[in-house]
Amino acid sequence: MMATVSESPASPPSTRFQRGAFAPIVLDRLTHSYGDRRALDDLSFEVKAGEIFGLLGPNGSGKTTLFRILSTLMTPTGGRASIQGFDVAREPNKVRQQIGIVFQARSLDMKLTVAENLKHQGNLYGLQGALLRTRIHDVLGRVGLLDRAHDFAETLSGGMQRRVELAKGLIHSPSILLLDEPSTGLDPGARRDLWQYLETLRDEEEVAILVTTHLMEEAEHCDRLAILNDGHLVALGSPFELKSQIGGDVVLFETRSPEAAETLSLRLAQRFTAEAAVLGSSVRLEHNQGHRFVTSVVEAFPGMVEAVTVSKPSLEDVFIRRTGHRFWTDVAAGDLAPVQSSRAGKGH
Repeated sequence: MMATVSESPASPPSTRFQRGAFAPIVLDRLTHSYGDRRALDDLSFEVKAGEIFGLLGPNGSGKTTLFRILSTLMTPTGGRASIQGFDVAREPNKVRQQIGIVFQARSLDMKLTVAENLKHQGNLYGLQGALLRTRIHDVLGRVGLLDRAHDFAETLSGGMQRRVELAKGLIHSPSILLLDEPSTGLDPGARRDLWQYLETLRDEEEVAILVTTHLMEEAEHCDRLAILNDGHLVALGSPFELKSQIGGDVVLFETRSPEAAETLSLRLAQRFTAEAAVLGSSVRLEHNQGHRFVTSVVEAFPGMVEAVTVSKPSLEDVFIRRTGHRFWTDVAAGDLAPVQSSRAGKGH
């Protein structure tokens, strides 16, 4: 039997955002429906100044709908969303002056130079002349592309093009930056550079940054997260806070088959009063001092366990705990079947 144990300590929660009550982005029971289908259901939360806030959810969770509402491309069917105190539905023009937007789809004109792309964007916000030239110089310096100002956009790498997109979003000095899946199409190095720049923007200028993502590792970079599922807010807090709510370790027992996994989960419930979930041929549960619990299980049920993984809770585990199913929507509904039993007593 093979066993893997991950014991890396979690980082303590940050206190850097406890500066005041004012929040640049406020959602109050926000709802949106497409006919009979409710894409957003009664969402309420705030995004603070000087934080990177992530909207994490699988495809179809409501991230894109919420992003479009906040960027004034769509009017909600219920509730309210405000940006810097302006209602996104009733005062969209005022909202647009407060936000910079980077969409998932490419918005650069590849036949224009970097500076020409920024000049066009600045004109849309009424910037002209010396002021616009100064802004172009400043934002290109901030994203590290000042030496590429006169290069055509089509000659840049994917990571550099994404930085030009960021520069476009910042050309009018917004206090809020909205990014929709910003690392789409980027290689790991370019993705790392992007997040380092977002952190610099947060730390040095206290810009509120809202990012949509379906990538767990990307969500770990956020200061706080709203996890969405089928239009519902299922979890809210820092990655550390959310994972701390799991408690104990996450234990995954690998068996020979889905049938063997079902049998093992039933025996765990009977012998250890442990609430487990079946994922294909694996059995997942949460338990304090998981490495000790594993020893007891292997001794109690010899030959049933092929391999074991013991790890600290992840955001994937938070999602499973809150929704009862895996993060990815292409997993069959029957692939995760919670065992109905009371929680484990001592040690759980």
